[in-house]
Amino acid sequence: MNPLKSVNGAVLGSLLLTAVLGVALGGAGFSVHNLDRWLHIVAGIAWVGFLYYFNVVQVPALAEAVTDKSGPGAAGINKYIAPRALFWFRWAGVVTVLSGVILIEFAFRPAGGGFMQVMALKEGFRIIGIGAWLGLIMLFNVWVLIWPNQKKILGITAATEEQKAAARNVAFLASRTNFVLSLPMLMCMTGQSHGLPF
Repeated sequence: MNPLKSVNGAVLGSLLLTAVLGVALGGAGFSVHNLDRWLHIVAGIAWVGFLYYFNVVQVPALAEAVTDKSGPGAAGINKYIAPRALFWFRWAGVVTVLSGVILIEFAFRPAGGGFMQVMALKEGFRIIGIGAWLGLIMLFNVWVLIWPNQKKILGITAATEEQKAAARNVAFLASRTNFVLSLPMLMCMTGQSHGLPF
């Protein structure tokens, strides 16, 4: 049985290979802090990856599908792809933010930081604090603006055509805002430990 022929098999294979390499390369050893940092990075990659997929691939493709009178239209994407992608998108955001809060506590409390000091943009924690604020704004946009409006667009909740049109605009602008915020957020998240690129 080839594990690459199923999503679960591929995920388990990737986790196993990661563990083997971590042990073979003489990693720092297992700790909750290291596991949380790794979870934060993986969830963040998934979250931003889906954000880029929506803004660079799906939205332009849907616009083309709607105007292509001889094509299949948007039904396939809206029925099969978008709900699944939005599920992973919004929960990856939650995991990214929660693991980030824990990571801030582990990484910065010993240096006089911690979540409240980081969020208050205290001296020495401004870069990561700005990144954390941008991440929280993005999570707010996902759960308060994008997801409720996507449910109307996709027919998960009842909405008139007028309500769907308004929902498309709100969801689009919130998603595009997150797209714009993503690069500064990533710069600040990595910049605290690795230095800013400019």
